[in-house]
Amino acid sequence: MSVKRRSEIIKSDVLIVGGGIGGMQAAITAADEGATVVVAEKADTRRSGSGATGNDHFMCYIPSYHGEDFDAIIAEVTDTLVGPLQDLDLLRLMMGRSFEVVQKWESYGINMRPYGEDYAFYGHAMPGRRRYHLKYDGQLQKPLLTKEAKKRGVQIVNKTVINQLLTDESGRVIGAIGICTAEDEPEVVIFQAKAVIISTGNASRMYPSTNPAYLFNQADCPATTGSGHAMAYRAGARLVNIDMPYLHAGPKYFARCGKATWIGVLVDYYGRPVGPFVNKPTKELGDATSDIWQGVFQEKMENGSGPVFMNCAENTPEDTEFMMKSFYSEGDTSIVDYLQQYHIDLNQSMIEFGTYDYALCGRGLDIQLSGQTSLEGLYAAGDVLGNVRGDITSAAVFGMISAENAAAYAKTVDFAEVETHPLIQESMDLYNSLLDRKIGAHWKEANSMLQQIMKDYVGMKVRSKTLLKSGLKYLGDLKRYCKEQLKAENAHELMRCLEVLDLLDVAEAIAITSENRKESRGAYHHRSDYTYTNPLLDNKFQTIEQKNGEIILNFRDKVR
Repeated sequence: MSVKRRSEIIKSDVLIVGGGIGGMQAAITAADEGATVVVAEKADTRRSGSGATGNDHFMCYIPSYHGEDFDAIIAEVTDTLVGPLQDLDLLRLMMGRSFEVVQKWESYGINMRPYGEDYAFYGHAMPGRRRYHLKYDGQLQKPLLTKEAKKRGVQIVNKTVINQLLTDESGRVIGAIGICTAEDEPEVVIFQAKAVIISTGNASRMYPSTNPAYLFNQADCPATTGSGHAMAYRAGARLVNIDMPYLHAGPKYFARCGKATWIGVLVDYYGRPVGPFVNKPTKELGDATSDIWQGVFQEKMENGSGPVFMNCAENTPEDTEFMMKSFYSEGDTSIVDYLQQYHIDLNQSMIEFGTYDYALCGRGLDIQLSGQTSLEGLYAAGDVLGNVRGDITSAAVFGMISAENAAAYAKTVDFAEVETHPLIQESMDLYNSLLDRKIGAHWKEANSMLQQIMKDYVGMKVRSKTLLKSGLKYLGDLKRYCKEQLKAENAHELMRCLEVLDLLDVAEAIAITSENRKESRGAYHHRSDYTYTNPLLDNKFQTIEQKNGEIILNFRDKVR
């Protein structure tokens, strides 16, 4: 089998790569700004991305609820869930415009007030502090966002994987190479655009999950495989903070997050609270222990004082009902189904919680206030960002902001020629080599090997120069073997092979930046050869980019 190329070039003012929350909000906004818009999505925008089946918390600032002390809200946000690893001008911009999105979503039909006429804030909070996570019902958010985009004339191209960004001689992004996977036989599709917005989410499947036997048993969407990070990095865009690991948490071996949806107390084997925040279940606060102390579950297992359990035994019947409804809003229907199927009564049984795999949520592309990356014509939104984090809020708000600015930029430039771009033939040669191979390795073998290398050599328990340098060597070998030996039987398997190659590019960048950070910092960057934290790197972010084949590393000042 060989890949064919579609003769038609898909042309738009703004091309959006990824149809998740950020991508769809970007599509709606760019269309409202008068741009012609195309969304390329590897799955189907109605149920794709990390918000595919729902959400129930939206971090936001509503003046009528929070009052005028905006600085207090920013301090609270950085103290808990999202942490300090972000530029504060971006965080302030995101929170300052968050209520705009809440109002827009209500106009789209998303239920932002499911508990009455007033906005309700629950979870991710500490006692005595103002709460900032709006409780909403996001079950239908993706179908409704898709509907709004279509009403505005947005062209949605589902089942199409974007694999490469096209740039002109000056480095401006002018289009992209996609692969339609709707049929067994893949088809290369060329996109021409004046501006491109990347909103491709996290980088899952790089490290072993809590249940490594199943590659897709992931806390985050397993189809978000760092492709936006990788294609932007290959094109020359700057990445930031990817050396600093992030781990999420939830029910152990049941890789579906929603930890703030649980109403209960995190306790040890004897029922004693492990954190200082709550000792009785409260739906208003949840238990913020794992937001503040991200390593609690792993550390207690390793020192023998674990496991840690979610104890809901003292919940009132009303709070238990509230929690079950919230699971549906969050898209955690599988948790409810499991509890019912095995007759588990949360008033009688504690649920063990654990740490999920290394993720790149809030680690990735370095953007400006406009949402523009370091490349002209390339903008970004959502979990693919590296210098601001707000999860679904970041996706929606910076989807809106990047679209406003991308649409404005598109009015100032002309289309550039893409039809004969040399990267097209180079990419097709790679695709054909994977499809034409008579005998070869399956993509799952390569993905599993990647996870093992990253766990052993670029892990979270200990790092050192010798480990990281060895890991880099093995990653380079694996990349070479993949290009020489991977075999794809059809379009779907070709997509999976390319995902692994994207993950390898991002993995190499993580190993390089981790070796270059010659200190120990945070919960998971432990250097055995640099055991101290270097105060000269306080308030510094590490960046990596490629220029003319050369890797450039730098530490830049955090914007405070």
